[in-house]
Amino acid sequence: MASGSQSYHEPLEELSAETRLMHQAIVSLQEELEAVDWYRQRADACANEELKEILLHNMREELEHAFMTLEWLRRNNPDFHEQMSTYLFTEGPIMEAEENANGGSGGGSSKHD
Repeated sequence: MASGSQSYHEPLEELSAETRLMHQAIVSLQEELEAVDWYRQRADACANEELKEILLHNMREELEHAFMTLEWLRRNNPDFHEQMSTYLFTEGPIMEAEENANGGSGGGSSKHD
C-alpha cells in the first residue's frame, strides 16, 4: 500500500510543512488499517484459539493507533473535521447524513471532490 516519502506525487521541496505533516498522518493511517486487515484475516484463518485471540488483540491495538491518527487529522485539518462531524456517530442511513449536511438537497456536493 503506502510507501512513506516514496508516495509523494509532487516534489517534496514544493510541498508546505502542513502538507508534509498531513501526508505523514495519512500514510500512517493507511498502514494501521492495512495491519488491521492483515491481523483479522490471519485470525480468521488461524486454527489455534490462543493464537487467534492474540491476533485479534493485535488487530485491536492497530485500530487504536488508527483512530488516534484519525483524531489528530480531525484536530489539525478543518476539512477532516467537517467531514467527520457530518458522517461519524450519526444514526440512520449514511446518505441521509449527506442530505442533511446539504440542506436536504441530496445529490453530490463539490465539497467531496
